[in-house]
Amino acid sequence: MFETVKEVIIDTLSCAAEKVTMEANLFDDLGADSLDAVELSLAVEEKTGITIDEDAMAEIKTVADIVNYLEAHK
Repeated sequence: MFETVKEVIIDTLSCAAEKVTMEANLFDDLGADSLDAVELSLAVEEKTGITIDEDAMAEIKTVADIVNYLEAHK
């Protein structure tokens, strides 16, 4: 699941692959803003078929948060 999320993050945020780790903060480390978070949520849903609801997305801060959410909801 991490590799899938990593691919989506690289495509959506146009960031370097080596920056995308489980511990990476979407905002501080990867440079995402609130609009990027929405785009990322939609891209993850398109790639995995799993919807991240708005309340959950507001709580997501790291790559690990996304992976853990997807693992719990697949």
